[in-house]
Amino acid sequence: MFRMCSGLMLAILTVSVAQGHFPFIVPEGKGETAKVIFSDDLKPDTAVNIEKIANTKLVLRDAGGKESALEWKKGEGFYAVNVPGSGNRVVYGVTDYGVLQKGEGKPFKLTYCPKAVLGSATAIEATVGGKLELEVVASGTPGKTKFLVLAEGKPLPESEVTVMLPDSGKKAVKTDKEGYTPEFEGYGRFGVVAKRIEVKTGEHAGKKFDEVRTYATLVCDIEK
Repeated sequence: MFRMCSGLMLAILTVSVAQGHFPFIVPEGKGETAKVIFSDDLKPDTAVNIEKIANTKLVLRDAGGKESALEWKKGEGFYAVNVPGSGNRVVYGVTDYGVLQKGEGKPFKLTYCPKAVLGSATAIEATVGGKLELEVVASGTPGKTKFLVLAEGKPLPESEVTVMLPDSGKKAVKTDKEGYTPEFEGYGRFGVVAKRIEVKTGEHAGKKFDEVRTYATLVCDIEK
């Protein structure tokens, strides 16, 4: 029994809430605008230089599946984006953060893939697919939501995921062998961060790296 409990505790401890700042696309009002932030939750962090994610390329996929580039305007701790159209829409992007090295650790190439769904979070058109290196997709039924993590459009098992709950709590989980998180009950706004780390050498913008780290974020509203 002790060994079983120890193993369970070890499994729990190996899944930790994602630390640090990530880009989130946060819809506002009735979905006609959004803010792109760089924060550890779904609120702008004015203490962080928002220009760190200035090279993010944003795309709008409208209700008919047509895609178009979006422009933004810098605010205090965020970028403001107008989101034209109505119905189910997806705003997604890619942030090339470059090559970093922390202390004596290995240099790594860092990429963020933020996404927001306006309208039905679980609609089939809310999945971008292979255009994103990493993506989070809402699934399940209203009030019992689970999240699917996709890498180049394919399910990613054993991905570490942090889910920001409507009550402002956070929960760390892992995806199963089919790429799904456990179900989360409740309604309201969810924020999700998923990650993939690959041992892969290469060179980017004149800098060599030994590892590739990719983070995907999702903001969506689960309605009754």
